Amino acid sequence: QVQLVESGGGLVQPGGSLRLSCAASGSIFSIYAMGWYRQAPGKQRELVAAITSGGNTNYADYVKGRFTISEDNAKNTVYLQMNSLRPENTDVYYCNAVSDAECDYWGQGTQVTVSS
Repeated sequence: QVQLVESGGGLVQPGGSLRLSCAASGSIFSIYAMGWYRQAPGKQRELVAAITSGGNTNYADYVKGRFTISEDNAKNTVYLQMNSLRPENTDVYYCNAVSDAECDYWGQGTQVTVSS
């Protein structure tokens, strides 16, 4: 089992920045990849950014150049640095971890609101 705890969401003005954090605990040795997803009410979760244990990254096209995913292995934490935020980035953001047995784990979600 893997437990994920997110933090760092909040209210920010358009053009501002936020950094989301996701701390993993439990069977972290089994994690193959971690990522951030977003979900609007009534819609499916969609990938924002992901990073593998080897450091390979993947981004949704609409965040390339503005968002950066990174990891601190010593802290078992993954970050999502979000710059140049837009109102359309408003959503609940979820941390995800995938184990080498292809089990999915999710955090509780953190609200990001971009508004003036």
